[in-house]
Amino acid sequence: MPPSNTKSLRIAVLADSDTRWKWGASTAGRVAPAAPAAPAAPVVDGFLLRGRATPTPRQLAEVGVRADSLREVTAAEFLRVMAREPYDVLVLALVGGGVQAVLHGLRRVWEDRTDRPVVVTGYVGVVYEKLADGLLLRHGADLVLANSRQDADRFRQVYEGVGADASSVTEVALPFLGGAPYTGEHEPYTVVFAAQPSVPETRRDRTYLLERLVRHARLHPGREVLLKLRSRPGEHTTHLEELPYQKLAQRLDLPPNFRLVYGNMGEVLDRTDLMVTVSSTAALESLHRRVPTVVLTDLGVREALGNHHFVGSGCLASWDQLDAGHRPVPDEEWVARQGVAADGGYGSAFDTARERIAELLGRPGGLPPLAPYYTPETAPGYLPGVLARHHLAPDGSLLPGAPAADREPGPVRQIVRRAARGAYRHGVQRVAPVIRRMGEL
Repeated sequence: MPPSNTKSLRIAVLADSDTRWKWGASTAGRVAPAAPAAPAAPVVDGFLLRGRATPTPRQLAEVGVRADSLREVTAAEFLRVMAREPYDVLVLALVGGGVQAVLHGLRRVWEDRTDRPVVVTGYVGVVYEKLADGLLLRHGADLVLANSRQDADRFRQVYEGVGADASSVTEVALPFLGGAPYTGEHEPYTVVFAAQPSVPETRRDRTYLLERLVRHARLHPGREVLLKLRSRPGEHTTHLEELPYQKLAQRLDLPPNFRLVYGNMGEVLDRTDLMVTVSSTAALESLHRRVPTVVLTDLGVREALGNHHFVGSGCLASWDQLDAGHRPVPDEEWVARQGVAADGGYGSAFDTARERIAELLGRPGGLPPLAPYYTPETAPGYLPGVLARHHLAPDGSLLPGAPAADREPGPVRQIVRRAARGAYRHGVQRVAPVIRRMGEL
């Protein structure tokens, strides 16, 4: 489906959370083929997959990434759109199971077409868990983007190790890096702790980190200490947050130089002198801008925390060291392998992806059918369950009783959906922790 010489490239982005929308929409802008393949600015249509983590208007505004249109859909509704709309590129910014389900659904709705869109997927940040599971669920897309040289090598090893085609793996970088490089200390000196919704998980560990952050503010009254939060209570992000820091902070006597902040991470980094986190992707955004960055070791260096990914980075340190004035120095070789491109090479990080998409768009005879590694033959005990969660049968067709895909939900259905989502979030944040505590008695 080569793009017209006069019409804009049409890109669809399907996302299931605020952070994945940020990644998907940013990726769409980065990988759109350059002129002369696509002389006009691309048109980006956004689709938000309805579910527990569907972002709120506030979250979407905070992400700061815009689209030409944006609407909420079920998987069935989205597949109906893809069956009739002539898009050039489709970016799937979903959890692995969602990617796999949509790939099989698309294979079915496009089974008689060769002029289908180029399908792109990848990861929103650091890949430190479920590597094989997540990768194989993403297999079948035309491009599986790796955010660094290190990830590209690992991705190919997984695919080749199971006998799957690894040609889709394409090295890029995190698409939302940017901003002015750090040039020196601000007035006041500003320390930012980037909170994560699920790391660490326990109340004890989260309370410990909060108390150490507050202690740092008291030890350094001349500094501004910010707790950068991802979401407000009741909102969901990519991961569940059962113990929001906002609620934990209500029990503490907070010093005047300590504040809780929201907003776009790039804007917060504009005033940051020291970025502190457990394992957030914010660390890579910070390193890209050469802001001094610390990955905490207080709770150990463990796979469960994700900070093991930063071994060799030069950024690992504890609160005791930070209280004493430690400033980390990142290892340049490690940074270069993470797709951070602090050396100025970021501008060319997406060239290969753009070239591959342009080649696929101009492929004589169109594109072959999507071919995921998982099929009813290779994973008969796993794939049907993955697809059923999105109301799809093992052959990618809609199951009986799937949500109607040919009309917008009426007012009553919209009210019921909002109520159900609110009840789910209440259960996660209020009921589940109580049941867990009762079980520990």
